[in-house]
Formats: sequence, structure tokens, C-alpha cells
Amino acid sequence: MNMLNSDCKVVLALVCFVGLIFVCRGDENSGASFVFGDSLVDAGNNNYLSTLSKADSQPNGIDFTASGGNPTGRFTNGRTIADIVVEELGLPSYAIPFLAPNTTGRAILNGVNYASGGGGIMNQTGRIFVNRLSMDIQIDYFNITRKQIDKLLGPTKAREFLMKKAIMSLTVGSNDFLNNYLLPVISVGERISENPDAFVNTVITTLRGQLTRLYKMDARKFVVGNVGPIGCIPYQKIINQLKDDQCVELPNKLANQYNARLKDLLMELNENLPGATFVHANVYELVMDVMINYAKYGFKTASSACCSTGGQFAGIIPCGPASSLCGDRSKYVFWDAYHPSEAANLIIAKKLVDGDTKYMTPINLRQLQDI
Repeated sequence: MNMLNSDCKVVLALVCFVGLIFVCRGDENSGASFVFGDSLVDAGNNNYLSTLSKADSQPNGIDFTASGGNPTGRFTNGRTIADIVVEELGLPSYAIPFLAPNTTGRAILNGVNYASGGGGIMNQTGRIFVNRLSMDIQIDYFNITRKQIDKLLGPTKAREFLMKKAIMSLTVGSNDFLNNYLLPVISVGERISENPDAFVNTVITTLRGQLTRLYKMDARKFVVGNVGPIGCIPYQKIINQLKDDQCVELPNKLANQYNARLKDLLMELNENLPGATFVHANVYELVMDVMINYAKYGFKTASSACCSTGGQFAGIIPCGPASSLCGDRSKYVFWDAYHPSEAANLIIAKKLVDGDTKYMTPINLRQLQDI
């Protein structure tokens, strides 16, 4: 049992990564990943909520080695992008879900995951799922963690730890369009009262306040992903009865409007918040590259989901025990109708860590870690 209280060793790596029974004892001299966002990076927070947005049943997690192939609440067959980034950067442990009971003590010095399936920048986003953690709530939870770090390290060391060792990762925004502005019936009133430019402006203004709030809590290293090509996901192809090589125009148009404003926002914050580095991750172009050139990357398809109910409701009913699985999960860009497979996540994460300025500006994640 003494081994469990020592620093992370290779033999303990899988145990530390599980985040279900034990986690590695945190070390303020190692790096830490604090993850905010939606289902693309949720590591299990929604398991602890009464919500319609869950990934707590098989076959989700079937390839997640750390859990022995059992579901953990990750909306994919294996590791999320956030998990793989942790491995690529050599950090001691995956960021553990904030709502998990073992997210206490020095374990939080390895990083904490606040992401929630269905969550968005706007508080009303994802209300169709009943419960989810919006960005405002996620930052409220980070504030709790922030005070816990103060108690663990003392105010001076806590501030130094957050400024130098902690990376804040935000993967959010897609739901503000898919499960808010574009959602049939529920969003009709909103679309009548706000045109796309006005809605995007509201989202950007809200995000500016959220990032500034994190800065005031001593966060200094940020990576913020833009919204991917949401008009090209299998769900959109299915409900709009498109061909494999087609995408829905409006969602992608809105994503590009938002993405242009996001890039300007991050440049503005880099100029106006002393000591902070905001990295812009061009997820849209990254994912589009994988989808267009899927064969080059070794995939069989970028339009069909591996885990699907098939038939009339394919892509609408979430991946679960009643779903059918593809023969080779490594050949599919998409795990389900919304989320990438682990194989696609691996390609994306490696480009976030070591990619050039086509995808990461002004620096990549490895360079951000080193400053």
C-alpha cells in the first residue's frame, strides 16, 4: 500500500489513470491539466448527474485500457483528446472528474476535469438533456479547486503552481449551436429574436468573461479549441439525408462565424492580460483534414458511425447496449453520430501537442508547457 502514496511509477500508470479507485498522489512540480468543455472531453462528470446525456453503458469505453474496457463516462470507445494530450505531454495522470468522489487531496494537483456532455458557453445550452454543467458552473467548480490548492500548498506556492504548471484546456462551443441555436422547436424563439451575428456576439462576449474570470484565479496558460465542422458529423448527414461527401451548410457557416470571432478574442486577451498565453487550436481545419483525407490516415469512412442503432433512427439514439458495432473500430473517424473515435482523437491530439501554426497559434501545447 505504500506504493500508492509514492510518486507515479510506470507500474502504477494504469491504476493512476483509471480515476475510479486510486489516483496518483499529486506533485506540484509536475504539470497539470485542467479540462473544461463538453462531451468531447467529459471524463465522467455526467455519471454523477441526473441527465439524458450519459456514456455510462457499454460499448462506450470498450477500448479504454485503464478501465479494462468498461465505460467511464467518456463519449468514445477509448481515450478522449484530453486524455491523449496528457500522455503526449508526459503528465502524471489523466485529469480526474470533479464530481468523482476520489477527486480530493493532492490528487487534484494532477489536474481536474470539469467537462460535461451537453454543456456549452451559454447557460441555457443543452437544456434538452435536463442536467449538464455549463461553462459558468464549471468555472464555479474550478474556484472550489482553486481554494483547495491554496490549502494544500499555501497561497504563494498555489499561485506559482497555477501560473507555471497548469494548462487550462477549453473544448466548448459546438453545443451552443447544435443544442441551442439550431435545435428545432426549442430554439425558434431565440432565432427570431437574435440573428446569427447577434447570437455569435453573445457567445463570444460570454466566453470573454469566462476566460477573464479564470485569469483572475491565476490561470495563465490556456488552449482554446474552436468549433469543428459540425455540419459534417454523421448526425447532420443522417437527419438531412445527405450523401457521404456532403455537409450541412448552415451549421458550418455558424461555426466559421464563431471561429473568426474566437481567434480575434484570443489575440485580444493575449494583448490585454499580462503574463497570459492563449493558444488557439484550429480544430475545424484539423478535423476537416481528417474527414477529407480519411483514407490517407488509414480510415475506411468519415461519414458513418462505428456505434449505431442503424435504420431510421441511426445517429439519433445514442450509442448504447442496443447499438451495433463496426467490425474494426480503428477504421472509423466517428465512434458515434457526434463524437470521434479514439483513432481519430489520437491524430487530433498529436497535432495539438506538436502541430505547426496551421493548427496551433501562436505556439503548440508542448511549447506552451515549456514556457
